[in-house]
Amino acid sequence: MRSLSCLLPIVLAAAAAPAHAVEIDGRIDPEEWQDARRVTDFRKVQPLNGEPASLPTEAWILATPDGLAVAFRNTQPPSVPRTRQRVQRDFSAQVDRVNVMVDFDGGGRTGYNFTVSSTEGIYDAIISNESEFNDDWDGSWRHAVGEDDAGWTAELLIPWHIAPMREAGGDTRTIRIYLDRVVGATGERAAWPLASYERPRFLSEFAPIEVAEYSQSLLALTPYVSGLYDNVDGRGEADGGLDVFWKPNGQFQLTATVNPDFGQVESDDLVVNFDATETFVSDKRPFFTENQGLFEFTTPSDYSQLLYTRRIGGPADDGDGSGDIDAAIKLNGSLGATKYGIFAAEEADEAGRSFRALRLVHDFSTQNLGAMLTQVERPFLDREATVLGVDHNWRPTARWNVRTRLLGSRIEQAGERSSDTGATVWADYEMDGGWRQQWIGMHFGDELQINDAGYLSRNSTNYGHWQLQRRFTDLPAESRYASKDWRWRVSGNYNDHGQRLNHQFRMSRESRLRNGSYEYAQINVNSARVDDLLTRGNGVVKLPPSFGAYFEYDRPRKGNWAYEFEAEAFSGGLSGNDRIGYSVEFEPSYFVSDAFNVYVGLYAERTPDWLVWQRDNLIGSFDGREVNLNTGFNWTIGSRQELRLRLQAIAINARLRQGYRVDPMGNAVASDEPVDDLSVRNLGFQVRYRYELAPLSYLYVVYGRGGYEEETFADGTGRLLRDSFRLRDDEQLLVKLSYRFEL
Repeated sequence: MRSLSCLLPIVLAAAAAPAHAVEIDGRIDPEEWQDARRVTDFRKVQPLNGEPASLPTEAWILATPDGLAVAFRNTQPPSVPRTRQRVQRDFSAQVDRVNVMVDFDGGGRTGYNFTVSSTEGIYDAIISNESEFNDDWDGSWRHAVGEDDAGWTAELLIPWHIAPMREAGGDTRTIRIYLDRVVGATGERAAWPLASYERPRFLSEFAPIEVAEYSQSLLALTPYVSGLYDNVDGRGEADGGLDVFWKPNGQFQLTATVNPDFGQVESDDLVVNFDATETFVSDKRPFFTENQGLFEFTTPSDYSQLLYTRRIGGPADDGDGSGDIDAAIKLNGSLGATKYGIFAAEEADEAGRSFRALRLVHDFSTQNLGAMLTQVERPFLDREATVLGVDHNWRPTARWNVRTRLLGSRIEQAGERSSDTGATVWADYEMDGGWRQQWIGMHFGDELQINDAGYLSRNSTNYGHWQLQRRFTDLPAESRYASKDWRWRVSGNYNDHGQRLNHQFRMSRESRLRNGSYEYAQINVNSARVDDLLTRGNGVVKLPPSFGAYFEYDRPRKGNWAYEFEAEAFSGGLSGNDRIGYSVEFEPSYFVSDAFNVYVGLYAERTPDWLVWQRDNLIGSFDGREVNLNTGFNWTIGSRQELRLRLQAIAINARLRQGYRVDPMGNAVASDEPVDDLSVRNLGFQVRYRYELAPLSYLYVVYGRGGYEEETFADGTGRLLRDSFRLRDDEQLLVKLSYRFEL
């Protein structure tokens, strides 16, 4: 023990000693990495059994003045096929790859994920809430890959200016790090340390390491110019703007944008939504994704968050298109163990809104405490919305993870004031033998409103569930499965008026196969309940018991083919279990080469008792049929260019079964009032060329066309799908050039 205690300061001093720069070329030079920390104890985390990795993997970690450098040596003999598929940025394909995940402050609050594939594709994301990955963010970092007969290598350099960091207070700083390697042919993931995002705690389980304290300053200016020609209106327009990124030291960072251009360089999925709840759409706009992790304030409710940046520049309050953003600014920094963030955005014109947010977080050894305040002024609606949230993350032991959120809103509109509160608790408990338990409780008051700046699918909710889980990883060698994860859940949900929204039993199984495939199956059994949103405030509708069964199978590329398959059977509506609906989706991909693939996805759904609101308390029950086409190709032209084509078409055909009026008791009473059949066509088509001039500097050439048409009669879904190709509400050609100057 005395010899170990004498050795420890030497090891720490070596880890913290100044290091010279390394050349990121994909070749691991022993002299360059001689002072690095070497890692060889990689353990299986998919399947999560902790056994030594099947294939030897070595890694080196070295702090340099230019950034945190990490290298991998991945042994891969000819008996294990290598994936040669080229991938685009933020890929999700099952390919050979390595991951470096870093928590620069070591507090378990925010991490950064950097992924490199064996073909030099990259993925980056921000990690929050222990295991939530947001790949909307794109960072500027360096990487290179090498290959020989025995395996492949990867080198990464992550600059210190990539993220705000609190002051170290000495010559060294403690960061937390996680490394893993994924074998594309089998799906096996081996990691150091033994941590997994399949567990309740992941980010806080990263390995602490001490490195030399370095600080980098950066001023980056990204001007853009764009030209848009509208082929429908026959007119063109030019635009320009500027993004600014300034980090004078590790403890302060400023991001600003002037006249940001949010042209259609990204294409959102088409959605036809007749529900009372809003569809959530993620945000890829650079200013809003840059170090947004500090502003993450979420609850267990799906996609909920206090600052939903798609509100900014979203549909204008006067209904005339989208809001025009004049400017926005964001400050991130730290004072000791306290982090702060300030956000502000202004829209132009009389209907323009003003958005503001303030964020504070303090890290303790086993917990962190934060607060967030948002305010939105909407002069066109004579409305001002203020929301305050307090969040607490607590890790009392190695087995427990507890997350608590408190919310409050105050709305002032046209001289009237309303306010309400909400609270959520999310507790996970890790037991022995692969068993886990989870408890979730949520209360959102009837008058709680956070959607001026945030996103919440619904208020007036009192929800609770208990979930028991068991992971099986010791499956026989002859089994086609590498792991199975069973989950059983019971839940109850009431609105703030004491009416039952649902009682549910859910059973699911998530499986990973030895050939790298993924499988998921789920069964839901729902009680009788009421729907208090369908009539948009004109009464509740009583609904009988129902069920749902879902199955998904994803097979990664084998030879020239990969495919995804989904199937679902369900009941619902006023018929309950008397009428069964279904949906089927199949999307095969054919790889003409490693760089070029074509995919064709077909989706068909029938909902025999589809309830659609008409007006006041009148609803229609429809026999709904939907057909979707999702097709296109991806061509990765070298390491800097890509060409992508995407076509989505949706056809919905709904014939009326019966119209109903909802009486004061919630009963649906048949009505002879006329209700029209319904048909919908929707089209989205985009061809996008992107050339990377330099890191985070791009030339885009984008052609897009789309349209939406809703009619009051029903026709065959096949004809509707064909007719959707003639839609032409919008047809535009966009050219955009942005270049990042680092000073």
